[in-house]
Amino acid sequence: MSRQNIKRSHPTRRSLVRTAAGLAAVAGAGLGTESATEAEAFVEAKSASGSTNPSSTEVKPFWGLHQSGITTPRQSHTYAAAFDLVTTKRHDLIGLLRAWTSAAQRMSIGQPAQPAALDLAKPASDSGETLGLSPAQLTLTFGFGATLFVKDGKDRYGLGSQRPPALIDLPEFNGDQLIESRTGGDLVVQACANNPQVAFHAVRQLARLAFGVAVVRWAQTGFISGADTHQTPRNLMGFKDGTSNPSVTDPAIMEKFVWVGSEGPDWMHRGSYVVMRRIRIAIEHWDRMPLAFQQQTFGRSKYSGAPLGKQNEFDSVDLDMPDKAGNPVIPESAHIRLAAAASNNGAQILRRAYSYNDGVSFTIERWPPWRQAVEYDAGLFFVCYQRDPRTGFIKIFEKLSQFDMLNQFVTHTGGGLFACPSGIAPGEYVGQRLFETS
Repeated sequence: MSRQNIKRSHPTRRSLVRTAAGLAAVAGAGLGTESATEAEAFVEAKSASGSTNPSSTEVKPFWGLHQSGITTPRQSHTYAAAFDLVTTKRHDLIGLLRAWTSAAQRMSIGQPAQPAALDLAKPASDSGETLGLSPAQLTLTFGFGATLFVKDGKDRYGLGSQRPPALIDLPEFNGDQLIESRTGGDLVVQACANNPQVAFHAVRQLARLAFGVAVVRWAQTGFISGADTHQTPRNLMGFKDGTSNPSVTDPAIMEKFVWVGSEGPDWMHRGSYVVMRRIRIAIEHWDRMPLAFQQQTFGRSKYSGAPLGKQNEFDSVDLDMPDKAGNPVIPESAHIRLAAAASNNGAQILRRAYSYNDGVSFTIERWPPWRQAVEYDAGLFFVCYQRDPRTGFIKIFEKLSQFDMLNQFVTHTGGGLFACPSGIAPGEYVGQRLFETS
């Protein structure tokens, strides 16, 4: 058959409309039975995995005096996201927090974010990518940014008078290269779990529920080693991270350094302040450094984690120990010295840092030889909790940002400071006391 004799048929706009209408009619005819089958299949898939009745080891408590995910033993993966509110209505914000609280509690025990939908003509109640998976010790921690209270001089939701004095705008630190689109936000949520898909799924559902009320401003994934072995995790520089953390099992220490007390405001009592910092590490530069230099930079042995001059990871740090020449064994500009409580009038923070790897990008290193190349966009998603950031992170980091030997390898590119309200009781929603008192 010649090309000229081939008759082509092109659908018209009218025929496409008729076809679409016909398909809709066919689908609509079976909505009742098919949607019920879908819902039953959802429940059956959950039951088959045991996630409708997960074991206690898979579930971390959601309700309590404090939010989960703060003193919880670190899970191996995190997905954090900050949101900007787009609504002007206070009741929309309250409705969102109610929906988030309900969904977070359900997901923490392995249930879908909302009850299974029974109408195929509507979006599914859950995206479904965790079907068959356990809760994987999922925790969700919520926080409020300073712009929730006042933004561009405007008190958008009548909350301005309730902004805590400790929720300040972080100062600009030496070496900061913060990217606006990766910094700040009205709301923040951090999901942590022992399965990266479970953590992402949780934040994805919250973003879906926020449609029309809030939009994602930035997001950051993270991972750590050793979560399942109870060892101190190692960061991407190969050193143990968090050895000097205060003990989360000591109530007196937590009250002193992590939980907000009577200084309030009242809605923040038993809450905490979280600082998040996305810290890019010049890995290629670091990997070219001699091992001795790396250890002097941290002030610890790379392999054992012990302070220089000691044998074991948890040996006490002796900042006055001299070497044979009379010089400090731990250099004056070593990270461990500058971050130590003894160097900061006793200040301590609770670190919950994660490593991140976002592929590669073109970059210019901060220090000589100022190499320009496609390098790893990887580093540390630094997360820390404290009773007051002015006497915690800010006090410690002001010194670190000026004198730490690590600064020639790290660059802070984003993050924020957020007020995390107290825990939630059944029947309440996160931050409820804030709205009841303003």
